[in-house]
Amino acid sequence: MAPATQSKAVVLALGAAAWVSSTEVFVAPRLPAVTQASRSGSIGFDPSIEVECPLTTCIFLRIGMKRQRTSMMALSQDELKKQAGYKAVDDYVRSGTVIGLGTGSTAAFAVERVGEKLKSGELKDIIAIPTSIRTQEQSEALGIPLATLDTHSDLDVAIDGADEVDPGLNLVKGGGGALFREKIVEMCAKKFIVIVDESKLCDGLGPGFPVPVEIVPFCHEHTMRVIAKLPALEGCEPVLRFGNVANNKPDGDKPAVTDNGNYIVDLKFTTPIKDPVAAGEQLKATVGVVDHGLFTGMTTACIVAGKDGVYVKEAK
Repeated sequence: MAPATQSKAVVLALGAAAWVSSTEVFVAPRLPAVTQASRSGSIGFDPSIEVECPLTTCIFLRIGMKRQRTSMMALSQDELKKQAGYKAVDDYVRSGTVIGLGTGSTAAFAVERVGEKLKSGELKDIIAIPTSIRTQEQSEALGIPLATLDTHSDLDVAIDGADEVDPGLNLVKGGGGALFREKIVEMCAKKFIVIVDESKLCDGLGPGFPVPVEIVPFCHEHTMRVIAKLPALEGCEPVLRFGNVANNKPDGDKPAVTDNGNYIVDLKFTTPIKDPVAAGEQLKATVGVVDHGLFTGMTTACIVAGKDGVYVKEAK
């Protein structure tokens, strides 16, 4: 290759390296290896010149990786939830098993996937235990065979979402108002698979999402005062849920009622709960409390969908 042509190839290679670096993807500059000289001797572009440049391959590989990350970042929260829900069913549900189906916006995608795979024939002989009337209705619409714990209390796997997940895979659940049915079903499963988008990950339970507690309507104000005084829940503010039981936003003038005919109290915290296990034990021992949304020591694995893809965190 003529010196001028070789110099231009070097400049182009270094320029490409600088351009990739400017998009926050660093590639160390490398000189091109020329395999064929120019036949024309011109310093302009000659299609007959074949330049073998390791940098070129590296550039396209790095750019492709960046585009993939950008694509993941562009996904909506619902799309991330769908990825987690579908992966849970694909990885953990097998034909001939009994499964627990959770409640909520993320769990609905897992239910959808079970219905799809039953319809296509990929799954057969599945029996599902729903954790709410909403999940029951969705499952029936998709043709998923259903049962209850009364006839099938030994589950192979349960799949459900969560409102918060701490580093130890302890959970806050019950934002959708189905915490009692979720807990009784999921405690019967050999494996409990949690599905979330990465916005649900936290350093400590409490401040990021109020802890729901299901209580009986009788003397509910008294029960709320007792809860506020529990030592492990120091600093919490109990708030009775009003309106639609499926969310913790006040959107009505009457107390929200669960599928079991009870009320929901949302416990608001400004600092993380120091001991979620003790908090759960004290709540469970309180007369008037049916159950609570602290799910501790139950998770087998947590499937997380985020901007960098879908990954699995397993319990230690």
